[in-house]
Amino acid sequence: MSFYYVYVLQSLKIDWIYVGSSGDLKVRFKSHNKGENLSTKGYAPFKLIFYEAYLSKKDALRREEYFKTTKGKTTLRIMLREHFHDKS
Repeated sequence: MSFYYVYVLQSLKIDWIYVGSSGDLKVRFKSHNKGENLSTKGYAPFKLIFYEAYLSKKDALRREEYFKTTKGKTTLRIMLREHFHDKS
């Protein structure tokens, strides 16, 4: 059984988060931290602050798209409010 992941990374360099998806979260996380991804290269290093696992790639991609909307970003802030509150 394979899972597809939706994940949220937080830059340790600046106040910035990134939402992505992958079939191999460990490999993808390492790739982001090595600066191998154009969209995140200037923001590394990262810490993984959240992920969800799905059996369907379509479901994972749909959730990733949602988290990238204004409403989805608000949902993430509510879901992770303790994390964001603790760093203040």
